[in-house]
Amino acid sequence: MSNQNTTGSGTESVGPWRFTAGAACISLVLVLAAGGSTASTPQAREGAVLPGYRIVAFYGNPRSARLGILGVGPPASMLDELARTADRWAAADPATPVKPALHLIATSAERAPGVERLYRRQHSSRTIEEVAGWAEARGWLLVLDLQVGHSSLAEETARLLPWLARPYVHLALDPEFAMKDDTPPGQKIGTMDATEVNEAIAVLARLVDSLGLPPKVLVVHRFTTAMLTNARRIRVDSRVQVVIDMDGFGSKSQKRTTYRSTVAREAVQFTGFKLFTSPKLDRPLMTPEEVLALHPRPVYILYQ
Repeated sequence: MSNQNTTGSGTESVGPWRFTAGAACISLVLVLAAGGSTASTPQAREGAVLPGYRIVAFYGNPRSARLGILGVGPPASMLDELARTADRWAAADPATPVKPALHLIATSAERAPGVERLYRRQHSSRTIEEVAGWAEARGWLLVLDLQVGHSSLAEETARLLPWLARPYVHLALDPEFAMKDDTPPGQKIGTMDATEVNEAIAVLARLVDSLGLPPKVLVVHRFTTAMLTNARRIRVDSRVQVVIDMDGFGSKSQKRTTYRSTVAREAVQFTGFKLFTSPKLDRPLMTPEEVLALHPRPVYILYQ
């Protein structure tokens, strides 16, 4: 885990993290404190993306087409296609402007244990910076996705702080690959608890306060009930906008059913919907109009 140097003083503990906050940066070190959270009523904050915009994102990693559409074809062509896709969503719902986003897998779960035996791969700073440059050049958002494997959410989030300190960069958690036993990722579906999500919310909230940032978006993927336990205990905080994203593939009727049963019932704050571009997964791909007929209407649309 890497730490940033800080200026100024003042230390706060949040769950398993400790912040040392200065005027311009934050240092993060692991501590053994136990975390806790309480529900709060969100207030409107300046600069919030949601619900004023609908986010339309491409998911994956430029180093592998296997991971999603973000890595398919030349980057310029992929970026042009995302712009066209965003336009289609804007046309389908003219009342809601669209903000395009690049949803980058920053840490990917791996079937092999690796040198650290954590069953995860931390993609390089060069890769993250490259994709951040694409987003920044176009005034788009960047969402950094964590598949922690056998690592910890605290350690993987800490590595991303230099990018999360930027106002256009947000965070996503994938419980499917958060393993709580010795099972390698991919052999069964992993899980996260509300306490872990609340710890991530606390980290982002402190970052917003310390650096004077607009609210952060936190996406949490879900397609089964067990993937996210105690979801009703996820804390609502005006500094962090929580999106529960329906991450399942299948027929249109299957996707609607999964959305109702695993997302809409425990929406927390906002909802998202993933669309798989492979015809072997989504059969067939739902149109913007069909997705907009869901209740509640998803505000985060993710193409893999």
